[in-house]
Amino acid sequence: MSISALTIAVATPLPSDLVEPLMQCDPRLLVDYRPHLLLPQRWVGDWGGDSSVTRTDQEHAEYVQMLTHADILLGIPDSSARLLREVVEHNPKLRWVHTMAAGGGAQVKAAGLSEDDLQRVTFTTSAGVHGTTLAEFALFGLLAGAKDLPRLHSDQRAHHWPDRYPMRHLSEMTVLIMGTGGIGRVVANRLHAFGATVWATSRSGTPVEGVDRLIAMDDLHDALGQCDGLVITLPGTSATRHMIDAAAFASMKPGMILVNVGRGTVIDEGALVDALDGQRVAFAALDVTETEPLQDDSALWDHPRVLISPHTAALSAHEGERIVELFMDNAVRFLDGRPLRNVVNTIEFY
Repeated sequence: MSISALTIAVATPLPSDLVEPLMQCDPRLLVDYRPHLLLPQRWVGDWGGDSSVTRTDQEHAEYVQMLTHADILLGIPDSSARLLREVVEHNPKLRWVHTMAAGGGAQVKAAGLSEDDLQRVTFTTSAGVHGTTLAEFALFGLLAGAKDLPRLHSDQRAHHWPDRYPMRHLSEMTVLIMGTGGIGRVVANRLHAFGATVWATSRSGTPVEGVDRLIAMDDLHDALGQCDGLVITLPGTSATRHMIDAAAFASMKPGMILVNVGRGTVIDEGALVDALDGQRVAFAALDVTETEPLQDDSALWDHPRVLISPHTAALSAHEGERIVELFMDNAVRFLDGRPLRNVVNTIEFY
């Protein structure tokens, strides 16, 4: 059943040039955009805004009033689980909330909403908009490991010109991708173009373009023993926590190149350090860690064969427009009564 009109409250610090296409998207959508109530962005992709900036009591009351009178929220208010819960509980007409984060399910889970609220309000994420940026980091990590970037850096700093030695090549490697969602699919496409043999884990068994072999999760450890590279794109859930543990590392083919662009909780970091020290893992490129920021005393900081990125590989100057394009497509779907993209699983919250 189609809907006649709905009000969208822009709850996140969205630049005005991105609001304009939203206002023109569909005459059935009424956009409530009050930039003076939104916390300023500290960097591109900062959808929570600067929490050190405070609203006046009057501005806060106006902000909450805007949120509690909307049918749809674009963004989680101030990226606050507490404020999200407050709005959901005090806005009986709220139908749908779109999270700016690809992993927005974790924010929804943190709100601790009731079963009734989770049934009443649909939550969607921005999963997929970071596919190209994270795929590039995945390739960067694999190439850095294949070309032994730490050795090149070390020799260069020492002004040392060694005898020639062979490097590894993606076209001669088998790379396993854990997760075939929006990110994993783009990684598979890019690796296929490099000539790599691409394997990927799959729960459904549905064929994926660019993937030469699908691996059932029960066969994960066996597959790890046959692969040269591993790219993790999985979300952080109770089911994926420490999926790559000591047993998984023990099953790996020595010299593994590991890249994580999913969630840090998928890897047991203590077991990773042991695997690095034991040469089971030759190189690890991590855009995410179990605890963020990475703890000062973590052995990963100073390990010579680890590359740390501060959970920033996904960001792009075009992220906002990609999210708005996804949201507008979903908005029309919502108005027309069609299924939405990226609906949060409210059991596993991904």
